[in-house]
Amino acid sequence: MALLAVGASPSSLVDLTPDPSALTWGKQDISSADAGRTQDPNNTMQKMRTSCKRKLQLTWTLPDATQASRILQAFAPEYFYVRYFDVMDGKVEVREFYAGDMSAPFKWYELPGRGTRLATVSFDIIER
Repeated sequence: MALLAVGASPSSLVDLTPDPSALTWGKQDISSADAGRTQDPNNTMQKMRTSCKRKLQLTWTLPDATQASRILQAFAPEYFYVRYFDVMDGKVEVREFYAGDMSAPFKWYELPGRGTRLATVSFDIIER
């Protein structure tokens, strides 16, 4: 089983290969518009969390052009489902995400016996 599977619905997930060379798990707290510091002697923070969302930072190192295209196309829809291992919950989960800005530094490397490669493909996906 691949580290990530991506699809338009939970029932249409497809394993994404190759696996990312780096995956950083994160949790983002979403705070109320009324959140902020209280004007008291301690400047107490009133976080007023309304929800928690997952954020995954993904990086692929030295993908070939076909792999880079496949990776970017898998995350191109506005919203998509991803199967991944959630560190906080300690199990494999499926959640709906959207992608942040994507980048693929365009340095071509000619590797003996491995063909031409891009430096990296990297972007964040954030839970919807």
